[in-house]
Amino acid sequence: MSLTPAFMDELRSRISISDVVGRKVMWDQRKSNTGKGDLWAPCPFHHEKSASFHVDDQKGYYYCFGCQAKGDALKFVQETENVGFMEAVEILAREAGMEMPARDPKAQQKQDRRTLLIEVMEQAVQFFRLQLKTHNAGPARAYLQGRGFTPASLDRWEIGFAPDGWQNLWDHLRGKSVPEELILAAGLSKASTKGGKPYDTFRNRIMFPIRDARGRAIAFGGRAMDPNDNAKYLNSPETELFDKGRSLYNQAPARAAAGRGTPLIVAEGYMDVIALSEAGFQSSVAPLGTAVTENQLQMMWRMSDEPIIALDGDQAGLRAAMRVVDLALPLLQAGKSLRFAIMPDGQDPDDLIKAKGPEAVQEVLDQAMPMVKLLWQRETEGKVFDSPERKAALDKALREKIRLIRDSSIRKHYGEDIKDLRWTLFRGNRPDGDRSFDDFAPDQGGYQQGGYQKGGFQKGGARGGFGDGGRKPWKGKNATPAPLASTRSSLLAAADEAELQRVREAVVLAVAITTPQMVVEFEANLERMHCADSTLAALRDQLLRFGVDDPDGLRERIHENLGPQALENLMTLRHVAIIPCLRKPDDCEAARQTLAEEFAKLEAMRGLDAELAEAEEDLTGLADEALTWRLKQAAEARNRAVRSENEDKANFDVGENGARLDREERDAFGALLDRIGFTQK
Repeated sequence: MSLTPAFMDELRSRISISDVVGRKVMWDQRKSNTGKGDLWAPCPFHHEKSASFHVDDQKGYYYCFGCQAKGDALKFVQETENVGFMEAVEILAREAGMEMPARDPKAQQKQDRRTLLIEVMEQAVQFFRLQLKTHNAGPARAYLQGRGFTPASLDRWEIGFAPDGWQNLWDHLRGKSVPEELILAAGLSKASTKGGKPYDTFRNRIMFPIRDARGRAIAFGGRAMDPNDNAKYLNSPETELFDKGRSLYNQAPARAAAGRGTPLIVAEGYMDVIALSEAGFQSSVAPLGTAVTENQLQMMWRMSDEPIIALDGDQAGLRAAMRVVDLALPLLQAGKSLRFAIMPDGQDPDDLIKAKGPEAVQEVLDQAMPMVKLLWQRETEGKVFDSPERKAALDKALREKIRLIRDSSIRKHYGEDIKDLRWTLFRGNRPDGDRSFDDFAPDQGGYQQGGYQKGGFQKGGARGGFGDGGRKPWKGKNATPAPLASTRSSLLAAADEAELQRVREAVVLAVAITTPQMVVEFEANLERMHCADSTLAALRDQLLRFGVDDPDGLRERIHENLGPQALENLMTLRHVAIIPCLRKPDDCEAARQTLAEEFAKLEAMRGLDAELAEAEEDLTGLADEALTWRLKQAAEARNRAVRSENEDKANFDVGENGARLDREERDAFGALLDRIGFTQK
């Protein structure tokens, strides 16, 4: 199919993004201006209470200031409906009353073939359903009845039966004039290697249709009735319709249920999914005969931010859980994770529902553990750590797993949780008065929680186990030194190193508001600017909302939305008032240079924070050359981010104020190095 620019332009002109998005969100009436197409709502892509999801109806774009999701109506349909680009175009074209352009011959031929294969699969579904009602299917009906199926549930799940015999389905479809090639291509029969007629793939099995995200039959799963069959469960072979690594059983109904806010449950097989759904857990899916794949994991995350992996309470179930953990670690993102619900030993969800009812399953789901707990359990369960070597082996194994996480923020939080768990295991249960560790004061490293902190041990930590909480900190030769007087007096160190970032952000906002014509050029940088301070974050949001479209009215908009004090408080900050370009609001070049400089420093600070976060992960023992080198690299990164006094004076003509600000920055970084126990030589 050829989608011309003219077709796409007309499609976008006919549809309203507010109408498309409005089907999935509730607009914030206080914050939205419907008449101007300026609409706000809680984001549909991440859980939040505030309305940070913005839709600009005139431009046809959405943007979330919380999770940074952005795009047009097509992208929104793709993300929320879990469909591809062409399917999203077809959905919106139908709504707009437009005919899709004619497909090119090859694409049309391929689509026509898929349509024919799907029709063959639907005929097979009906054949198997009819066979379940025959005399030969008596044992299969008895088995299903014993598993709790009613006539209504059999119809609801379209359960069927493949009779014993080599060509039952083949003969039926050929009698309906279905071409042999299509039967083979659909995976319903296999060619004989002995020159005879093709034979049915499924024989003497209870049949479960597998449908795609659009509800089309693409494959089957068959449960053997013969207990001596080599394969208890058998799936269709991979075909033009079916890729088992990209499919989930019960995908379409589960996606719809998850969209209504119910948690997504991932079970092991068809029977578990059916039992869970019939018990009220309708957002349940299962992989198809293979371990969970990366594609399936991404499909789950599109349906739910935190799917619950519900596994049997046996060794096979636990091994499956661990494989999922290893797969998911490199793919984790903020707000996208997994939880694990392990059924009681020897039971699966179906067994538990029959034995104790849906309430018992809900109780297990409520106790689902996060990934970090399961990772810890795997490395520690059944093991004894009674020697330094065994403890070191545990540290190494956990560190290797945590380093698989690509997101530095998530990696840092995993490290902190592991430190808490390690503390409890190794030191949290020491009796009062036990001073066996007190003679060992490591130069660096350690655990902040409990009583063991960087630079030495401290009595009476939050986790106990080290005696009287009223005693003063242990003073050893390597105890953390008191901060220097210059550091204590520094504006930047007063609120820890985060204050330095706030200073930079305030300068950026002041310059951008004073010279709003620069907002277009630096819009991407402003979007990435974190602004932990809520007041600065509000100013940044106003800049992004109005700085591009209404630069001349920007100050008035800020005054209306944030009050008269917002700008006054910003412009009177000491470190803002000394910026030279603010005294020349028409000097765009000076503003551009200042913004480029400040954004570069913010990027350098983020790089430093990431380096320090990785370095802190290694602070679990004595300092070594590698750790010293990494901290030296971090120091050099900060030094590159902070210009010298002469350079600041030459470029910005700040004078003494600029020199004092640089000294404060260096003092703040010195305090940071002191805090983590590193001394430059």
